[in-house]
Amino acid sequence: MALIVKDRVQETSTTTGTGTFTLLGAVTGFQSFSVIGNSNTTYYAIVLGSEFEVGIGTYTSSGTTLSRDTVLSSSNSGSLVNFSAGTKSVFVTYPAEKAIYDDAAGNVIALGTPASVTLTNATGLPLSTGVTGTLPIANGGTGTTSTTFTNLTSNVTGTLPVTNGGTGVTSSTGTTSVVLSNSPTLVTPTLGVASATSINKVALTAPATSATLTIADGKTLTASNSLTLAGTDSTTMTFPSSSATVAGLAIAQSFTNKQTFTGSTSIIASSFINALETATISAIAATGTINYDVTTQSVLYYTTDASANWTVNFRASSGTSLNTAMSSGEAITVVFLVTQGSTAYYNNAVQVDGTSVTPKYQGGTAWSSGNASGVDAYSYTIVKTGSATFTVFAAQTQFK
Repeated sequence: MALIVKDRVQETSTTTGTGTFTLLGAVTGFQSFSVIGNSNTTYYAIVLGSEFEVGIGTYTSSGTTLSRDTVLSSSNSGSLVNFSAGTKSVFVTYPAEKAIYDDAAGNVIALGTPASVTLTNATGLPLSTGVTGTLPIANGGTGTTSTTFTNLTSNVTGTLPVTNGGTGVTSSTGTTSVVLSNSPTLVTPTLGVASATSINKVALTAPATSATLTIADGKTLTASNSLTLAGTDSTTMTFPSSSATVAGLAIAQSFTNKQTFTGSTSIIASSFINALETATISAIAATGTINYDVTTQSVLYYTTDASANWTVNFRASSGTSLNTAMSSGEAITVVFLVTQGSTAYYNNAVQVDGTSVTPKYQGGTAWSSGNASGVDAYSYTIVKTGSATFTVFAAQTQFK
């Protein structure tokens, strides 16, 4: 569990009392708390009118909740606030109690007096004052109050370490320079059979004639950044710098991120003989506001007779808005299948990320009723035309 702080993270909540808050999704123009990461802590602020609370909480992705672990300041004298009913703003903040900054004189505030400190590459420290004891050799001193010199050509036994100007070895093979551990240059070496399973940070330059890099069975070639294989015919294959699995042509493969096939002005981007779409089938009656998560399915099928007219709200998921998931100039088409009984109802309102949108209806006229004793199929093509701006093309078809 790590303490994470991110910019522009804000959601709402209607939770009351002093317990864990359930988050209801990102405010338009902001990120959701999912960017903090499951089980990570963060600095939070909760505001409802004159009620406020600033503290440290833990985000849990299951249920999208934020626990209120430590209160730093609040309208309840620094204790947990018993929040009243209403929609609260919940956002990531940088509390004054945890801030480090310069005062008017340029001095850092809130460091206090540390019990001990390690400085690296520090300058301007007066070693002639404020220092007691003996300065160690590791810090540029002698480590002693007096020094006796000895003749290094005699009276010396053992191996002189590299740090003291020696080679650090008692015997060597080969010719010319002794190779040390940092950034060595090897000229025509023979490595023999290595017992290790990996070699780190090695640059391999192909010779003028043909050469082969062989990796033994069970061994691993690891690259800390992107790995590019280049041929002499100017063709290359580049592997990604982050963890990934190379897709095979003849094996089943699941892609968990957005794949973009651009094609060109003379080549179609993709071609499929067939394709499957995910359908969610639920024994639920259409009524109220129905959240349609487009990242979960392309087809939503309610098999219980509708019980009232309903509103359909399109979003990417409970934690991600459709505005975040889509770029301007992109479109998505989904289908909602609604079972109708002897009394028919219909979709009388459409929303995207909780904001009402008036669709463009097939035939030019909005629906005023459903079709009894059958299944009404509603098709929606959603086009993002700008930031948080969508055009929805809707059609209704009866099936019996």
